[in-house]
Amino acid sequence: MLRRKSVFPFLNWLPEVRPNLKDDLIAGITGTIIVIPQAVAFAMIAGLPPIYGFYTAMVTPVIAALFGSSYHLISGPTTAISIVVYSTLIKFVDPENDLEAFVSLAFVLTFLAGFFQWVMGLLRMGRLVNFVSHSVIIGFTAGAGILIAFKQLKHVFGLPIPQGSTIPKIIQYIVQHISETNWMVLAVAAGTFIIALLIKLFIKPLRRYYMLLAMILGSVLALILGGSGNGIETVGELPSNLPPFQVPDFSIANVKQLSSGAMVLALLGLIEAVAIGRAIALHTHQRIDGNQEFIGQGLSNMVASFFSSYAGSGSFTRSGVNHQAGAKTPMAAIFASVFLMVVLLIFADYASFLPKAAMGGIIVLVGYNLIDFHHIKNVYKSSGRELIVLGITFFGTLFFDLEFALLAGILASFFFYMERTSQPNIAVLGMSKDRRLINLIRDENAMECSNLKIVRIDGSLYFGSIEKIAAFFSQLYEKNEMQYVLVAADGINFIDLAAAEWLTNEIRKWQKNRGGIYFAGLKLVSQDVIRKGGFFEKMGDGIFFKEKKTAIAYIHNKLEVPCKEQVFTECRVENP
Repeated sequence: MLRRKSVFPFLNWLPEVRPNLKDDLIAGITGTIIVIPQAVAFAMIAGLPPIYGFYTAMVTPVIAALFGSSYHLISGPTTAISIVVYSTLIKFVDPENDLEAFVSLAFVLTFLAGFFQWVMGLLRMGRLVNFVSHSVIIGFTAGAGILIAFKQLKHVFGLPIPQGSTIPKIIQYIVQHISETNWMVLAVAAGTFIIALLIKLFIKPLRRYYMLLAMILGSVLALILGGSGNGIETVGELPSNLPPFQVPDFSIANVKQLSSGAMVLALLGLIEAVAIGRAIALHTHQRIDGNQEFIGQGLSNMVASFFSSYAGSGSFTRSGVNHQAGAKTPMAAIFASVFLMVVLLIFADYASFLPKAAMGGIIVLVGYNLIDFHHIKNVYKSSGRELIVLGITFFGTLFFDLEFALLAGILASFFFYMERTSQPNIAVLGMSKDRRLINLIRDENAMECSNLKIVRIDGSLYFGSIEKIAAFFSQLYEKNEMQYVLVAADGINFIDLAAAEWLTNEIRKWQKNRGGIYFAGLKLVSQDVIRKGGFFEKMGDGIFFKEKKTAIAYIHNKLEVPCKEQVFTECRVENP
């Protein structure tokens, strides 16, 4: 049974559905209302017709709910994922010239991203996302927000800005053609933007539905201003049917050209989903299984690609609303998808009246909301390194490919992480007047034994930190007559193979020419590589001790030269 529940995780929560059915139904209805405007908006950001946003919002949440681990995470189309989909595909085909080819590639990209996510889940790589700095996400989303807003300015001003234009070119085009602005279109976009902002800021009971209400009122405003007769375009007719089954075009050429973008998409989707799931779990105290979430997200995208859907991930807005609406199990996400199918079948005709200008105004607001000014300010105040990581990701997003920006930010984050861990703190310890071992920097009056140097290493011994540690021991060997070294190893979390080899050679050098190197308090897990690699035999017996006191006594029993002063009770002084 345990094996079945690990393969089919929904078996864990199915017994909880019946007693919580009412709560999940209400949360599902709320989620349906929230997702309608988002599905249209995010599909447009991805360069796809609005119907594909609906399809994604129907299929992806069901599979993610069944095979994920979070009870409240709602998957589906998201802003960041949509813009990565667009930026990846626009390099190969322009949706305005060949929409069918663009849509076809979107399905292939979605399957590949899901496949990579699924494989990473099977390989238990769920902890990978923990190593991506939060500053990378802040910088990426802020840059994506600005990029999204600028990409919508053609719908805001009613200007035919060339597809794929960069931000400087968009600004240049608007400045040069400002006299050609369709003021009716601009009025609808600005009106929708202002209405959404007012509802969100000042009308608390309606705050959850600010996007939906603003689009409805924006559509009314467009009709008042003359609609299509004054050049106010609408999103067009939506097919009133459920997601059709369609096998993506897995040609070798498509797979090769989309693989790198799919990997970036997969990584971003996983970061989003796991981060959102864990954020909500802080309130619900639910344990999130990162590996299971990888599998759930991967399967949801793989399945979705066969049902005319593009890539999705966890949505912070819908997940937060789902939790606040009282959802108790993932069945709420399934209810939301079912209700959305009903809405599409019955009310699809009404969506054809939605003006692109109204959507443009809403998406500009969505883009602005992605800029996390609070956390950007915190990063600016607290850490220069994190600010550099944020800046690299932010400006990379604005002026380069999104894949490059995200990977550059991750690499910069890794670089600073490696820099910090490769510089472990090495403290020289002495005996204080109150008989405590203390860092000599903290107590200038602390005394050292003339035959024994005690050092504390705060950090792991691995290939990146060997250089600094080796330099310290080399200097100690050359400029000091100390016979023995005792390493207070409580702060060493692990030792890798490269460090174990260096350590063995260093210990043998001291054993041959001096007295030796000993360790006190080294964790068993840190000794793992040393034991399995056969390094214990090469180092010799009696090197590792549980406590410093025992090690100090053992070392002093081996001393042939008397100590100059009575630093430790074990010291043998020639003329006390």
